[in-house]
Amino acid sequence: MNIAKRLFQKTRRRRTAFFLLADIALIALSMYAAFLLRFEGRIPLKFVEDLWILILIAVAVKVPIFYLQRLYHISWSYVSVRELMSVFKGGFYSSLLLGTALFILRTTPVFIGFPRSILFIDFFLTVTLIGGFRSAKRVYLQFAKRFPMEGRRTLIVGAGDAGEQLLRSMLKSGHSDYLPIGFVDDDPRKLSTSIQGIKVLGTRKEIPRLVEAYDIEELLIAIPSVSSKVIKETVEIGRKAKVKSMKILPDISEILSGSVGLANVREVRLEDLLGREPVKIDTQGIRNYLKGKTVLVTGAAGSIGSELCRQVAKFQPRELMMLDHEETGLFKIERELKEKLPGMERIAVLGDIRDEGKMERVFTQYKPEVVFHAAAYKHVRMMKEHPDEAVKNNIFGTRVLGETAITAGAEKFILISTDKAVNPVGVMGMSKRVAEMVIQDLNQRGMTRFSAVRFGNVLGSRGSVVPIFREQIKKRGPVTVTDSQMRRYFMMTSEAVLLVLQAGAISEGGEIFVLDMGEPVNILDLAREMIRLSGYEPDTDIPITITGPGEDEKLFEDILTAEEGTEATEYEQIFVARMNTGLSSVELSRHLESLEKLVEQEKDAGEIKEALRGIVGGW
Repeated sequence: MNIAKRLFQKTRRRRTAFFLLADIALIALSMYAAFLLRFEGRIPLKFVEDLWILILIAVAVKVPIFYLQRLYHISWSYVSVRELMSVFKGGFYSSLLLGTALFILRTTPVFIGFPRSILFIDFFLTVTLIGGFRSAKRVYLQFAKRFPMEGRRTLIVGAGDAGEQLLRSMLKSGHSDYLPIGFVDDDPRKLSTSIQGIKVLGTRKEIPRLVEAYDIEELLIAIPSVSSKVIKETVEIGRKAKVKSMKILPDISEILSGSVGLANVREVRLEDLLGREPVKIDTQGIRNYLKGKTVLVTGAAGSIGSELCRQVAKFQPRELMMLDHEETGLFKIERELKEKLPGMERIAVLGDIRDEGKMERVFTQYKPEVVFHAAAYKHVRMMKEHPDEAVKNNIFGTRVLGETAITAGAEKFILISTDKAVNPVGVMGMSKRVAEMVIQDLNQRGMTRFSAVRFGNVLGSRGSVVPIFREQIKKRGPVTVTDSQMRRYFMMTSEAVLLVLQAGAISEGGEIFVLDMGEPVNILDLAREMIRLSGYEPDTDIPITITGPGEDEKLFEDILTAEEGTEATEYEQIFVARMNTGLSSVELSRHLESLEKLVEQEKDAGEIKEALRGIVGGW
């Protein structure tokens, strides 16, 4: 470490000395050239004799100013407009100071009759020479490595800031895998223009013609601010053009941070094609109710729970409690947060939400103020076969946790619900609907504010269709789809978590929050898209088999029932469902007691399912 530090300091001293000597020479040259230009090549003898005094004064004035402008800390290879502005300001300030000094000394014999225009000419020459010298190496490198001679022949989609930054990365790299051939952009004002010597060849619709004409091998999509519809159209055009490879620059936030480069480019993913407009959230509102609080996330090892932990951690809670009964997943998320945020207080709790004694001890010891309840069994077919476990975990586990939260004086409790709780036909959906009813009932009992967040399928979550399809594709099929007409709502994990956090911020108690989830996705189309993204052709390389829907599966998931309506919130994509359970608190309690007895008596699945239907059927 000390050796590296000494080498760095030695290199820095050499660079400073190099620029210092160069500046002294250039300052002297500027002053001498200023006199030559002022007197048209014939400097009067009076000034020739005293010119060295003027040069010494100029050096004494300008070098300290340049040092204060940090001109001796500039990297020669990476000079930018900001550094050149520092050169301009250094030249301006030093010329101003030099002019002041000469004004004060105007009555001395050396400076009598000194032409003031010299200062203006000297300023211009100093800025030009020193700025040119500072940027010389970058200009040389730019032209010396102007175009990589090897690499995949690449067409960049998008001639905006993102495309320009990607091109710059290609040109700067001496060993780029990409050979930039041209841009395409739908803005007619950009057509036939050039960006760093690379021409805008046409629009997106002309990609097939350009691919053939220029033998394009790679398509780089550099339009991160557009909708997924445009991305999908571009990918389809690329496929029709039979481009060998397509990659994408995905996130506009990377551009805003100035970090865009070839390292940000990745393969096109499913979420790029199925994504929606991002949920707009009130970051400050979320921070206000999470910062400095003890926050508990149940189901912390799951897809939603682990992402909740990551996002909550960003809002600086006093303590983040992570609860799950799966030790491996809990260990992984705890270790991940420890590496990323070592200064944050983390508490990993291994336990079951159905364990009433354990939950009481946890709440008594740590007193969580905000609870995000993501622990649930969610696999439809598994819950059909084991309805007793669905009831014990999804319903009674929620009740245990909610009642304990009230006793411990928690401020807010947010339940993660699902679109399958609407008009439920299966055990999983019915158990989640009853869980919603439980938290609405609990909301009337104490000071804790209970609410639920209802959303559709999360892309890539464990047990969902996407990882199942991915595994089937990996085995070269067949990919199994239950019905060609089956449709589902999908969202990104980050979207789901943002909704949950926002719901907690605006919750007043008793609400069922619903997200405007856009258009549902046909599952057969989803399967075909995933096969294409894997480089295969559906029904040709990998077969798709229609298996028929199960008893507990609906072809189309609802977000609201026909009886429900919505009320708008201040966030345009978040609504509150107008709920009417049709059951009083006493009636709900009586139903739950009967259901609990059935589970304890280990009754068959049919009886448990009928009991669930009796609770949700009339609401």
